[in-house]
Amino acid sequence: MDVIFNYFAQIGAGLEVTLKVFAVCIIFSIPLGIIVALCRLSKNIIIRKIAEFYIWVLRGTPLLLQIMFIFFGLPVMGISLGNNRLMSAYIPFVLNYAAYFGEIFRSGIQSIEKGQREAASILGFTPFQINMKIVLPQVFKRTLPSVGNEIITLVKDTSLVYIIGVNDILKLSKGIANRDVTLLPFVVAAIMYLVMTFVITKILEKVEKKVIYEE
Repeated sequence: MDVIFNYFAQIGAGLEVTLKVFAVCIIFSIPLGIIVALCRLSKNIIIRKIAEFYIWVLRGTPLLLQIMFIFFGLPVMGISLGNNRLMSAYIPFVLNYAAYFGEIFRSGIQSIEKGQREAASILGFTPFQINMKIVLPQVFKRTLPSVGNEIITLVKDTSLVYIIGVNDILKLSKGIANRDVTLLPFVVAAIMYLVMTFVITKILEKVEKKVIYEE
């Protein structure tokens, strides 16, 4: 039992990195996803096609490949992020999840009845006010389950940062497993991911209930 607690202490050091990647991705990818959705629905064909291409590339290639491209490919192209491995993880995560959130929000925006926009426009609301005060609040309510699923997936996807040598939960557990020749560190890592997904799932359930209650 002491060995297991010791593994929890050692692997727990990677929890901070995992939570950082998770938090940064959520904070930046959701607003970016809204922008992508609005661009995707833009009447300007150039903006719309750029958004479609962005979504096609980011959703059509593996996140792991995107991480490797940012970390290994950009320096080859003369673009350096210094020795900041975390930044090399933040960028692909934010860009990737923004593409997924963008499609979710797009479907949510399209589900709003056109009559609401027309009525607001007659009342003198500007397009910006219509989106911010009428459309987006409803979009968030309607897309919350889908957004929640992506957030749960993000918790597990954070383990991909190990590929660029970031000391997250998975990388530390792998190093300890190789050192001690045992699978116990992986079991400990699995428990930590399960706890995180459990906590986030419960938070999302409470948010959904509150949203439904307010309706």
